[in-house]
Formats: sequence, C-alpha cells, structure tokens
Amino acid sequence: MVTIKDIADRAGVSFSTVSKALRDSPLVQHKTKQHILAIAKEMGYQPNIAARSLVSRKSGAIGVVWPSIERAALSSLITKINEQLEMQGYVTLLSISNLESAVEIFRRYQVDAILVFGDQDSFSSFNQLNPLQIPILTYGAAGYTPYSAVDVNRGQAVRLAVRHLAGLGHTNIAYIGEPQSHDPLQTVKIEAFREEMDALGLPAAHEAVLLMNGLEFHDGYMAARTMLERSPRPTAVISGGVDLTRGILRAIGEHGLSVPQDLSVVSYDNLPQMEDLGVPMTVVGVAIATITSVIAATILELIDQPESLKTVYLEPELVVRSSTSKMN
Repeated sequence: MVTIKDIADRAGVSFSTVSKALRDSPLVQHKTKQHILAIAKEMGYQPNIAARSLVSRKSGAIGVVWPSIERAALSSLITKINEQLEMQGYVTLLSISNLESAVEIFRRYQVDAILVFGDQDSFSSFNQLNPLQIPILTYGAAGYTPYSAVDVNRGQAVRLAVRHLAGLGHTNIAYIGEPQSHDPLQTVKIEAFREEMDALGLPAAHEAVLLMNGLEFHDGYMAARTMLERSPRPTAVISGGVDLTRGILRAIGEHGLSVPQDLSVVSYDNLPQMEDLGVPMTVVGVAIATITSVIAATILELIDQPESLKTVYLEPELVVRSSTSKMN
C-alpha cells in the first residue's frame, strides 16, 4: 500500500508537506501541491480513512437518506451534492431504508453528518428519532422537523409563475401538481397559486387545480388530457415539477397542439435539462447549482459546529424561455 511517506520520498518533500497538499492546504504553494497530487495519482495512493478518523475523530463520510419517491430533480440534486462533498474530501453513503433504520445504520458507521431528503413519508418519523450526537440537515422539510434545514420558498416560485402568465395576458390558467394523498410541500404551491390568482383578480376555482394519483410522468399526462378536454380550454398551465411537465407536453402534442402557440407552460424545477424538453421551458425555482452549494456548505458548517441549529430558505427566480408567449 502506498503511504504518504512513499509520496514524500518520490517528490523530495517532507511528510508534513505531502499531508498538507493532500488536504488542499493553502500553506502549500500551488505548483508544489500539483506536483504532489500528480505523484500521488501516479502511484495509486488511496487515503487511509480509518487512520485519518483516529487523528481527526471524523469519519470523512456523510450519510444521505434517500426519499421514498424517485424524481429527476432529486437525482440531479444528489449527484451534484456528491460532487461538492467529494471536492471537500468527503464520501457519501446512501441509504434507501426508512428514516429510522437509515439513521441507526449511519450512527453505527459514525458518519460526520446526515442529510435527509424530506418527503411526505418521512415527516411523521422525524419526531420519533432518538437524540443523536450526529448533526442532521434536512432538505424540503423546513418547519416540519426540529433539525437544521435548507429549503426553497416554493410558494414564491408559483407566485412568480402566475404573475408571469398574467402579465402575458393569460386569465384562464390551470395548475397541475396536486396528488391525492396529502403532501405538505405540494400544498404550499397550490395555496400560493390560488392566493396569487385571487390577488390578481383572476378566477381560481377549485377545478383550476387538477387532482392526480402522484407526481410522475403518467400523472402529468393524464391530468393534462383532462385539462385539454375542458371547455373553455385553459390558455396556460403551471406544472408542479419536471416529471409532470414531460407528461403534460406529451398530452399537448397528442392533441395536435403546440407550445406556446396554443398553450403556454411554466414548470417548477430549475434544472439544466429544462432547456431540452422539445421546447425550452420557462421555469421557476432555485438553480440546482445554488441548492447543492448551500446544502454542502451548511453540512460542513454543522460538522464544525454540531450543536448549532440553522434554517436557510432559498429564494426562487423566474427564467423565461420559449414555452410561454403573449395571448393572441
């Protein structure tokens, strides 16, 4: 096994210099650091995590509790978060078990922190967790847990979408994104939709929000088919997420209609792939890069200050692309 001493001998520098370089310390000059890293890679060096944890009393691992749902936005989030944490020398351990089981497993592995993606199935479990010495950060569950949280102002995102469409002259606006089972995160969006429509003096009848089984592609597709058969047909629709949006676009195409000529569409979820859905999508939300950077930074802060409690709300933006246009 290649050791730090082997790298130091090869590079002609001290043991401590190699150690600092591998930890990306600013005390090592950039040229020297790059030379050491190149040698370490060439020699196939792998850090001894167990030895490092004995010295630092940290495992270098962060546990991630994966939610019971599978959505494109969450997949993008975990991929980017993993990249961010790797850059800081951490590995991520992913668990698909229920919240209590996952947290117990991570406790045994002595991870430095736990990230929980909140969903409707995990809300009731938070208060059942035994007290931990490990900091927990939640995403998507601010206000529903006693732990630190990073979250998006979802209601404001939907308000931005309503204002944008109303500014283009649309008055008959539908919202697709209400699952049959109660979901607090989606309820926030729906309430914001109705409140903003009312504030603008637009009709926001209950029928403007289409009820669905879930929040996947097929749910968006079926809800959009129902919407398109109404008379008068809405001239614009706000989608509760990227998976729903894909289904909505399929239904619109099958009806022989075009976006935005026949129907303007705004989608929640500010993801890079929203530009490649057949028509570049106007979106509301917080950019994935921003969310992941804040999550990673907050996790590292909690590791350094495990007793602290922090809640960060991220404000959304409206990104206008060609899926919306003025009323004819």
